[in-house]
Amino acid sequence: MILKGNVQALLGEYRKAINELIAVVEPLATTELQRIADPDTEDPDCRSIQNVLAHVVCSGFNYTIYMENWLGLQQARRDRLYFNTADEYVGQLNAMFQYCETFFQNHPQLEIEESDNAKKIRVNWGQTYDVEQLMEHAIVHILRHRRQIERFLRQNQ
Repeated sequence: MILKGNVQALLGEYRKAINELIAVVEPLATTELQRIADPDTEDPDCRSIQNVLAHVVCSGFNYTIYMENWLGLQQARRDRLYFNTADEYVGQLNAMFQYCETFFQNHPQLEIEESDNAKKIRVNWGQTYDVEQLMEHAIVHILRHRRQIERFLRQNQ
């Protein structure tokens, strides 16, 4: 299935961001994943690399679920799942990307830009996005958390 150029570009950048995150976390031992990196944070998603990765994977699946539900499907949002090894998170990150890619393959005629706010996707944190904006958010979300994990790792050196 050949996707539109704008969708190919978004998926290409999403894959790139995921691969960059994988390169950072793949060599980590379980102790590094579970180490409390920010004991003072009030955000439970930011305490350890494990917490950050569970958040990233859950969010990534849920971005696609938002798009599915916007089209009228009634998919349940995913819960956070915690894993003990980097390999398990790598598998989940790859599955998250595949889920998103399959969504676009199943909807090749999807218009990803929408200027009418009433027709945009409303997310649980109060923002409204069209598909393109939600995908851009998904990409930057991974980039921000990759940087956070890199900072955690530098602090532990």
